[in-house]
Amino acid sequence: MKRSDYEGLQKNVRKLKTPEIQVWQNQYADKLYTINLDIPEFTCICPKTGLPDFAVIRIEYSPNKLCVELKSFKLYTIFFRNVGIFHEHLINKMLEDFLSSVKPRWVKIIGTFNPRGGITTTVSAEYKSK
Repeated sequence: MKRSDYEGLQKNVRKLKTPEIQVWQNQYADKLYTINLDIPEFTCICPKTGLPDFAVIRIEYSPNKLCVELKSFKLYTIFFRNVGIFHEHLINKMLEDFLSSVKPRWVKIIGTFNPRGGITTTVSAEYKSK
């Protein structure tokens, strides 16, 4: 495929309106600890072919004043089932949305996507507060 085949396909991905990620007050904000979230059956759509992409998404974070509310986060992840999005864009969009809502000390999001064309793709993005 030529680069031009993908031009404009994802130009508005950063403006994608996703469901709200709700939070609750962390009563142990004075402690440094880690929370791991695993989404073993994540799905989205390939923006080029329209075929489903399957992945395992792993989120590791250290909460500050807030923790992610799991039901709202599940609804957030389900939103992507019908969204055409590149793997790289998905992980970075999740990172931006998670940071905006949860405001953790640090977070790392890793997406391992099932093979497509014989290639497994793993994308990770992270943030550490200063």
